[in-house]
Amino acid sequence: MHAATKRKHEARSPENGLGARLADKALLRRAGYIGGWREGAAQLDVTDPATGALVAQVARLGAAEARAAVDTAQAAFPDWAVALPQHRAAALRRWFELMRAHREDLALIMVAEQGKPLSEARGEIDYAASFLEFYAEEARRPNIESVTSHLPDAEVEIWREPVGVAALVTPWNFPSAMITRKAAAALAAGCTCVVHPAAQTPLSALALAELAHRAGLPEGVFNVVPGEAPEIVGAWMEDTRVRALSFTGSTEIGRLLYRQGADTVKRLVLELGGHAPFIVFDDADLDQAVDEAVKAKFATSGQDCLAANRFYIQRGHYDAFCEKFAARVAALRLGPGMEDPDIGPLMNEAALAKQEAHVADAMALGARCLTGGGRAALGPLFYKPTLLVDVPDTAAIMREETFGPVAAVTPFEHEEEVIARANATEYGLVAYLHTLDPRRIYRATRALQFGMVAVNRTKVTGAPIPFGGMKQSGIGREGARWGLEAFTEIKYVCRDWH
Repeated sequence: MHAATKRKHEARSPENGLGARLADKALLRRAGYIGGWREGAAQLDVTDPATGALVAQVARLGAAEARAAVDTAQAAFPDWAVALPQHRAAALRRWFELMRAHREDLALIMVAEQGKPLSEARGEIDYAASFLEFYAEEARRPNIESVTSHLPDAEVEIWREPVGVAALVTPWNFPSAMITRKAAAALAAGCTCVVHPAAQTPLSALALAELAHRAGLPEGVFNVVPGEAPEIVGAWMEDTRVRALSFTGSTEIGRLLYRQGADTVKRLVLELGGHAPFIVFDDADLDQAVDEAVKAKFATSGQDCLAANRFYIQRGHYDAFCEKFAARVAALRLGPGMEDPDIGPLMNEAALAKQEAHVADAMALGARCLTGGGRAALGPLFYKPTLLVDVPDTAAIMREETFGPVAAVTPFEHEEEVIARANATEYGLVAYLHTLDPRRIYRATRALQFGMVAVNRTKVTGAPIPFGGMKQSGIGREGARWGLEAFTEIKYVCRDWH
């Protein structure tokens, strides 16, 4: 091999990067998983958002493989559906234990393809594994209920049965947790799964498939089809054997899938966009509110549907909050995820352009930029953590999801006013509320039109809670016992005593 060609090949070889860092190199998979590993004629380039360097080339599968995955999942469904609950529970438990044992490698894979800080990636692996642990227990719960009969000489029973093949479509910002949150519930219910991970982040999904195989999930029960979404998901939406679809992503794509799902009357769970308000009243603990504001806005570099986008601060706290918040934002460290900074790169150029457009629009309408406000010199996908204040409600950032490290702050005067402004959005995923008045907490949490409300804190999610939103932030819930509902049918049986 010519020396220059050899150097170019080596620079693009994942064995000189991520592969060399993994304790278990078998977790770095490049083929799809359809009842076994499946190569593809074409390849997806997976790149590091921090540097643009090639991490790996993964099989780019298409509609034919998507249909083959349904064939495989459908063939595996009868045996998995009738498997003893404790059998399904044991498989999920083994998968959980393997995730915990390979936590560091899974986190490294995630950072390499997604870019988030390493400590956040480790936290996501813990979060992802918790769904396997939780649904391993839920899988054991009886699925039969007895109700008092309304008919003489009759016995009434209500059964929950798995719907069939479930399609799971997941985003790039949480490439492990969004898979396990869906798959653990579906598998516990007795469904088989076909999974499409985002094209930017297939490696985390394929590592999970490797661990699922080691955990002893039967062939065909859990399948991963990397590639481009229109080809793969389009084939699943047309397939009557796919009885349920769980999707996490943008509201725009969610609306499209909602329409497509009508033709085959699929069960749908749609976890869509958010535009979270962060409300601070004058009686709140100011320092705590600032601490929580940093967490609510800048985790995952702001690339989170739960990220606070609009900060409403009551007039008495406004100036002090802006000053303290600005100091904290300015101190945030940018860098590649492997260096474990506070803020990593954004995912693509479109995300950078959106930050620039929102900042420029707000400032043209009178907002002030206290810190940040532009690209960072670290690389093409880094944007400085930014704080805008005095942002009018007419600004685009007050109406659209920013999905990046830009916070928009505006004052308010009265409770009724801020609740109305917070609710004036098509989104309804999460709201953050800071006040020490118990009566206001009750009034505001009831009045806010959001599926989740965090009071005097930021972190609220976890396997035992029903995650989901109102309005155009989606339909259905994930996690908790409600996460099983989309994957089960209710069967009513009425038996005569004679």
